[in-house]
Amino acid sequence: MKIVMDMDGVTLEELSEIWDEIRENYDTSDNSAYDRAVLDCAARLASDPGGESAHVWAIGLTMMAPYLTWLPGAGVAEQAAAALEAADRALRDRGCPHDSHPYLSHDDEEDEYLAELVLALADETADWNEDSPRSEWRCPRNAAGFARIGLDIIHPGSVTDVPPRLPVEAKDSISTLSALLHGYPKPWTDIDDEISSQASELSGAAPADRAGRLMVVRAVTWYAVSGMVRTKSVLDDLAEAVEEVLPHFTGGGCAHDGHPSLPDSGPDAAALGITLSSSGGREIYERRRIASGRNAPLDAVVCPVLMAEVADRTLTLLRKRRDDLFGERDTSHADAEYLRADGRLNIELLVERTDNKSWNEQYADDLGLWAARRHQQSDGRDRAVLLLVAHQAMKNSYPSPPLSVVRGVLATMRAVAAAPLPAECLHEDEHPPLGRAEFRAGMAHFWAPEEFPPAEESRSAASWTCPRFAAAVAEQCIADLGDLYEEDALADAS
Repeated sequence: MKIVMDMDGVTLEELSEIWDEIRENYDTSDNSAYDRAVLDCAARLASDPGGESAHVWAIGLTMMAPYLTWLPGAGVAEQAAAALEAADRALRDRGCPHDSHPYLSHDDEEDEYLAELVLALADETADWNEDSPRSEWRCPRNAAGFARIGLDIIHPGSVTDVPPRLPVEAKDSISTLSALLHGYPKPWTDIDDEISSQASELSGAAPADRAGRLMVVRAVTWYAVSGMVRTKSVLDDLAEAVEEVLPHFTGGGCAHDGHPSLPDSGPDAAALGITLSSSGGREIYERRRIASGRNAPLDAVVCPVLMAEVADRTLTLLRKRRDDLFGERDTSHADAEYLRADGRLNIELLVERTDNKSWNEQYADDLGLWAARRHQQSDGRDRAVLLLVAHQAMKNSYPSPPLSVVRGVLATMRAVAAAPLPAECLHEDEHPPLGRAEFRAGMAHFWAPEEFPPAEESRSAASWTCPRFAAAVAEQCIADLGDLYEEDALADAS
C-alpha cells in the first residue's frame, strides 16, 4: 500500500525520509523546507483527524516535533499543535478491543525507528519485528497517544498519559554542558553566556524545578571558579541567583534520616540537575530508580534541607573565589614560604617553583604576584631574581592567571619595560636562557655564588642584571598577559 501526497505525488517512503531527516537535524531555524514538510503533514491530519491514516500523520508530526521547539517559521508550530489536538479529541475515546497500545511504552530512544515503522505499517508484506501487532499500532487510540506525545514534545508537560520525556531543550543543555565541563566546549558555545544563563534559569525557576536548577548552578560554579572564566560578572550572576533562592530552602526541617551524596563530577552533577528541572525528567528519574533499585528517592534528593546546604556551600565558594580571582589578592602569607628566617630570598624554593612542571601550577598565581610586588621594593640581585620569578610563574599559571594577578604583574612589567635603557649591553656574554634547566641553576648561582656552584656555561652577573635583559623579559611577559583582559577591566579592578 502506498500513501501518496495529492499535490506532487510524493510517496510515503519519500515522506518518511524527509521526516526522519528533520528528526535527526532538528536544531535549525527558519528552514522553509522543514516548514513546508510540517505544514503539509499538519494539513493532512487536520483535514481528517479521525481518519484511517491519522496514525501516519500523527507519527510524522511527532517525528518532526523537536524542530518545532527551535525557531520554525511563524505559525508553523501552532498549526502542527492544532492538528495534533484535533486528532487527540477525535480518536482518544474510540472503542477498541486492545488491552494496551504501543504509545504507552514508547520513549524518545525509539523515535529513530519510526520512519521504518510507518512504512511497515503501510505494507502488509513487510517484515514486522515489533512486540505489538500492526492492529494496535493502527488503532485510533494509539494514534491519539502519539498525537499527545507530539504535543508533549512541542509543549513539555502539557499532556498526560504518555511516557515521560526530557524536553528537547534539556537534552541539548545536557550535551552542551557536558562538553563544556569536560573542558572541550562545542565550537559555537559562548562560555560566559552559557554559564550565566544557568543563573538566569535558577532565578526564574518554578518552585518544583528550583532544586534541579540549583544543582546545575552548583556544577557550573566549579568550572567558573577554576580560573577558566575571566569575566567577573559571570560569578556575580551565579552568586546573586543563589542568594535569591537560598531563602526558599531555609527555615524548615525534614523527616529524612540522612541525605544522599550528590555527584561530584561537573558533567554528572549538571545532567542530574537538568533532569530534575522538569516534570518529565523527575518522572524519568523515579522510574529509573525503581527499575534499577539504585539511587535515593526523589524527595530525599531535592529535600529543602539538603538544598539549603548545597546553596550555602556554593555561595561560600563563589564569594571566596570571586575575591581571589578579581579582588585585591593577599600575598602576605607567601613571605613565610619564600623568605628565609633572616629575611633573604629562599632561592632554592624559588628555583624549584619556577620549574615548568604541572605540580607548580598550584603555586604560580600567588608566587608571580608576590614576586612582582616585592620587586618594586627590592634592588640589586633580589630585584633581578624577582622579575624572573614573576615572569616564569606566569608561564606556569593554568589555565591562565586571574585578573587579580595579571593586574599586579602587568604593573611591574610595564614599569620595567618603560625604564630608560642603555644603547647596548655592558657585558660580553649572552643573556641567560629563559625556561631551561641551566637557567634555574644559573639563577641560584647568580644570587648566591658562595652557596651554589656555577653551571658549566654560567653567565656573568652583569648579564643577569642587564637592563636590556630585564626589559626583554618584561616585554615578553606583557605580550603573554596583555590580551587576557580588556584594559577597561584592568583599570576597573584597580
